[in-house]
Amino acid sequence: MKSNLIIALTVLLTVVQGCSLPKPKAEEQKTFVLSDTMLGSTTTATVKREPLRDEFKFYGKISADNNKLIEVFPIVGGNVLKVNVELGDYVQKGQLLATIRSTEVASFEKELIDAKTDLLIAKNNLKIAQELYEGKLSSEKEILIAKSELDKSESQLRRIQETYSIYNLKPGSIYEVLSPISGFVIQKNINQNMLLRSDRTDNIFDIAQIDEVWAIANVNESDIEQVKLGMDASVTTLSYPDRVFRGHVDKLFNIIDPQTKAMKVRIILENKDFLLKPEMRAGIKISFSEHEEAFSVPSSAIVFDKSKNFVMIFKDRNNIETRQVEIIRQVGETTFIASGVKENEKVMTHNQLLVYDALND
Repeated sequence: MKSNLIIALTVLLTVVQGCSLPKPKAEEQKTFVLSDTMLGSTTTATVKREPLRDEFKFYGKISADNNKLIEVFPIVGGNVLKVNVELGDYVQKGQLLATIRSTEVASFEKELIDAKTDLLIAKNNLKIAQELYEGKLSSEKEILIAKSELDKSESQLRRIQETYSIYNLKPGSIYEVLSPISGFVIQKNINQNMLLRSDRTDNIFDIAQIDEVWAIANVNESDIEQVKLGMDASVTTLSYPDRVFRGHVDKLFNIIDPQTKAMKVRIILENKDFLLKPEMRAGIKISFSEHEEAFSVPSSAIVFDKSKNFVMIFKDRNNIETRQVEIIRQVGETTFIASGVKENEKVMTHNQLLVYDALND
């Protein structure tokens, strides 16, 4: 009986201890869900299938449009009294650039005075001839001769007056240099008190309109065959490294520059804000399409980790997939992919790094 009682107590104690032990919790399955805040700032792009593109990189410079650049030459020599503008100034058409006192203008002044005097004499001679003819003291021939001299005098005066108007000559032997167009002063070779020779062949100002400029690329001989008219071009400068200026190949200069051993290519760029300045150094990329097609996504969608490339395929806030991709090449802001995605799938282009870290830690 005593042994039976001991066994019963042992069984009872075991049951009580078993009831008091904590039961193991079932493992919780956690799934990544995009929060409302992240969802609001997340952007996506659609995978497209388009012609595969490639690009060439060249170096060059920004140049003023030669069709909108005027070189200003002095028509007379003399002493420079005043220069009204500086290099880089914006000037309006007809604005006074410089004032020059010249002995040549003094000669024009003498011619003007002589022409006015000759005209008065010719008018007086004609009047006398008409009075003599009316008094039967001269023939009609004398009147015709007097009229001819008057016509010559009037023609000579008009010529001198037009010379004054065209060359902006003023009394006091003054020659005024006016801007022929509105634009920027991009070259200045004149200073106050300078003495200009009458046989000077150099220009004293260059005025250029730069609302459109040229990007001139130097194309290596090995790449000449690949560059064609109409190709897309993107231009960057040291001054604006994050700004891309876009245009098209407008002209091929079919000669090799003996100094650079390269062919020049012209791209016309809009420059409404005058950000691009002549002689700026430029990096120029010329892109072209190939015959084959490939998948394309924005370059911002690519996640590089552990020497591999990935994209985040977005279906909804509860369904985001990490997908490894094989990249063909990156052209500007577009990356071409050989495999790993399907057409019309959506890839994340913002917040993709945060989601990648959350899903792949």
